[in-house]
Amino acid sequence: MALETPALADRGLPELASRYVKTDEIPWEPMTQCSGVRMKVLVRDEETGLFTGLFKLDPGAVIPDHVHNEIEQTYILEGEFEDDDGVATAGDFIWRPAGNRHEARSPKGCLILGFFLKPNTFL
Repeated sequence: MALETPALADRGLPELASRYVKTDEIPWEPMTQCSGVRMKVLVRDEETGLFTGLFKLDPGAVIPDHVHNEIEQTYILEGEFEDDDGVATAGDFIWRPAGNRHEARSPKGCLILGFFLKPNTFL
């Protein structure tokens, strides 16, 4: 695995050292497929597609139709997050199996922690 946290990449940590990620120090990056969605990369593996990130959705933001190529896990930290299957609020957890297809949205805005084993395919 080629695990990394881009914000820590130049710190020269030993291979087996713990990575303490100060999320406030990581800049928000726009999510190119989604207007009004920003993310912070906490850990990723470019080889396997494993990805953990914080996602901030502005009020009214939509994550367009996509398919999960492997399990997706989402923890809602703030606000509301929804799709046609339901609505989740702060403290709720959602997981979707591989093959799940949906459009997600946040009418009021939200902050979520997302875990992916492989990248989504946007349709």
